[in-house]
Amino acid sequence: MSTTTAVAVSVNPATDAVIAEYPFVDRAELEAVVGRTEEGFRTWRTVTPADRCAALARMANLLRRDRDRLAGLLGAEMGKPITQARAEVEKAANALDWYATHGEGMLVQAPVDTGAHTYVRHLPLGIVLAIEPWNFPVWQVMRGAAGIVLGGNAYLLKPAPNVVGSALALEALWREAGLPEGTFSVLNAEPDLVSAAIAHPAVAGVTVTGGVKAGSAIAAQAGREIKRTVLELGGADAFIALADADLDAAVDAAVIGRFQNAGQICIAAKRIILERPIAEEFTQRFLAQAAALTVGDPRDEKTYIGPIARADLRDEITRQVRQTVTDGGRLLLGGEPIDGPGNFFPPTVIDGVRPGMTAFDEEIFGPVAALVTVENADEAVALANLSPFGLSASVWTRDTERAARLADVLEVGGVFVNKLPVSDPRIPIGGVKNSGYGRELSHYGVHEFTNIQAVWIEQPEQ
Repeated sequence: MSTTTAVAVSVNPATDAVIAEYPFVDRAELEAVVGRTEEGFRTWRTVTPADRCAALARMANLLRRDRDRLAGLLGAEMGKPITQARAEVEKAANALDWYATHGEGMLVQAPVDTGAHTYVRHLPLGIVLAIEPWNFPVWQVMRGAAGIVLGGNAYLLKPAPNVVGSALALEALWREAGLPEGTFSVLNAEPDLVSAAIAHPAVAGVTVTGGVKAGSAIAAQAGREIKRTVLELGGADAFIALADADLDAAVDAAVIGRFQNAGQICIAAKRIILERPIAEEFTQRFLAQAAALTVGDPRDEKTYIGPIARADLRDEITRQVRQTVTDGGRLLLGGEPIDGPGNFFPPTVIDGVRPGMTAFDEEIFGPVAALVTVENADEAVALANLSPFGLSASVWTRDTERAARLADVLEVGGVFVNKLPVSDPRIPIGGVKNSGYGRELSHYGVHEFTNIQAVWIEQPEQ
């Protein structure tokens, strides 16, 4: 293997073994990739919405055909347990099928009653540069690409360096599905050339999923270039269980919501806020289920928590847990990295978390649950809102009318009552505050990267 720094290195997080190295593009190669993507766009923009939907349906079938191969790649590159990896691929295929069925209607020309021949339509913008993370290498990419491609745009994917193999696999499948060459392209680039791509005249917009610091810098540059942007920059989602919650359902959901994908999910249940009358029982049930989760080889069907995707990320989780305990949090389970090869970290539960503690104030992107006890629903909402993030929240109560009232004052992009937050093609996903702006999924996501063009035609006098 090369020892130069001009490559993206894919390392198996379960074994520490190097899987592959992918050279970063130089300036000439960047121009070539963008040129191919622009050529693809020029062809794709002329394809009818019906034919675009047909391509999405073909891509869904290809994802299902290659499900096991792709799932194995996700496990090797970022440590996703095999059962969750298969589910991720299937979820992406289902979303594409939904768009294939409903997408044409999202692009219908809408008449306007002006007394003249007036209508509004959605036209493609051009190339959309997508800067995507590693935690959902198939779903995260496909949930954005579906709407962008459906809108007639070309999709230029800058993947995280540890999941370039997954990105290239998707590029090949899109080509097999019938997209013109270049319409979906991978750009494996270092930051300086990502910046050059943002500034490129052929790039019309940028969508980013990642951290606040990187997202802010990218948005600042895109703003100077007058480029359309959508940002999804993570969250510290509140899971609020009120005194009248169905405890069986709430505890089961909290375990999934915090520990699935090793907790490496933007909309994970990171701050579990419990009304005092149920706090003790909820905590004991939650602890028992968390302790029973299997940590291990992502290839094993019994594994629920695989390795953290990178060693530096595991180190950061360790720091955040230790600091929270130093700040006064009570460690009830886990808390330290697991010895041996790989980046394994056990399910961890910290009780007594309050504002000012690291686990409350920061996003912990790992299998760490922060338990917060409150006296009433008003305090629960106040603490939920006491965060720089505003992605989503869930509320667990038998009083759904009260839950709807609480949703009115929760400062988040999505509220889910008696249900975990989900990314579903039927509803938009996105946030407020430091969680970003703009939306993916549903017709809102499709329209983010279109030119909403008004046409008003007056007939000349005879």
